Amino acid sequence: MLADLPNNHHRPCSLTRQRVVSQPVLILGGFLITGEAYQPMCRWLRHRTQQPVELVPASRIDWLLTSWSFGWGRLLDRVAAQAEALAARSATGKVTLIGHSSGGVMLRLFLADDPFAGRRYNGRQWVNCLYTLGSPHTALRATPLRQMVDRCYPGSYFSDAVRYISVAGSLAAQDGSALSQRMAPRSYQAIAGRTDLQGDGLVPVDSALLRGSEMVTLPGVAHGGAFGERWYGTPDVVDQWWCGG
Repeated sequence: MLADLPNNHHRPCSLTRQRVVSQPVLILGGFLITGEAYQPMCRWLRHRTQQPVELVPASRIDWLLTSWSFGWGRLLDRVAAQAEALAARSATGKVTLIGHSSGGVMLRLFLADDPFAGRRYNGRQWVNCLYTLGSPHTALRATPLRQMVDRCYPGSYFSDAVRYISVAGSLAAQDGSALSQRMAPRSYQAIAGRTDLQGDGLVPVDSALLRGSEMVTLPGVAHGGAFGERWYGTPDVVDQWWCGG
């Protein structure tokens, strides 16, 4: 299992990996999480990179519609429009994508050039780096669309053209909120078939670490602000997983 790999596979990027080229950043958030939650992350990245940083607009209704392929298409159409516009302004001609939770799984599909919901996205024409933050890449009880992504584009499928960096939180029970303590056992059971796992309060570490990617596991980091005081979008946590200059 991924969590059993040597510790050097899970150290923050500043210790083990090369920096990401400075270029525009586009963020797709997670299920039912509205844009204001990501503003501290956006501000931190703008300050650090001195590059444009944009968030894909997504309402709670948009996310509820992602039970169906047309709902995925609605959001991925926005990703495509913003990625193309940002790439046109980029010195590298490319954009760095960040996907939180479900957003990270959807962005794996965005990279593909196979037809989906009436469109071929081929995000690789604009993207050369993808971060996923607490994304449930593998799950025993995944939705049909998530299953399709992992079946058709397993692991770091486009690693010849795109750098994949997957980030997982490992939250001790005492560090999580009441919501995390209540939800973690049920969520871990549904995703991995066990309750006694390390994870971010919603997604187990093993599920969030994508096969073939550069892996980062962060102790004390929760899935979202409702799950713990420090989560992937907390500025000091962003500083740990971000590899930009």
